[in-house]
Amino acid sequence: MGIIKVENIRVYAYHGCLKEETAIGSDYRIDLKVKADLQKSANSDALSDTVDYVFLNKVVIEEMATPSALLEHVAKRILDRIFAEDKLVTVATVAVSKINPPIGGDVEMVTIELTEKRKS
Repeated sequence: MGIIKVENIRVYAYHGCLKEETAIGSDYRIDLKVKADLQKSANSDALSDTVDYVFLNKVVIEEMATPSALLEHVAKRILDRIFAEDKLVTVATVAVSKINPPIGGDVEMVTIELTEKRKS
């Protein structure tokens, strides 16, 4: 078993419950960690034998482009796509952070983190 991390993916997106959030948008940070059997790719040196981190980044960018009221919802969509489109991934964790959230205080970010395992 091995781990692939794609960290600090930065995007501008339009998530939130407030009308202003979906109109103005915000900066977001996404961190992704997937577990998979990396022994074959470690021996073969072939991209086709591993989880392509370009694919992982693409899924995050595409799903972040679709507005959601809740960060939990966009995080779940990211996980669902990863499991649907890459059969090597056995466990995935995604953290979606809203930078400078509009919550009436000096808060650097709020983060939602979800972890799922592949259903057998």
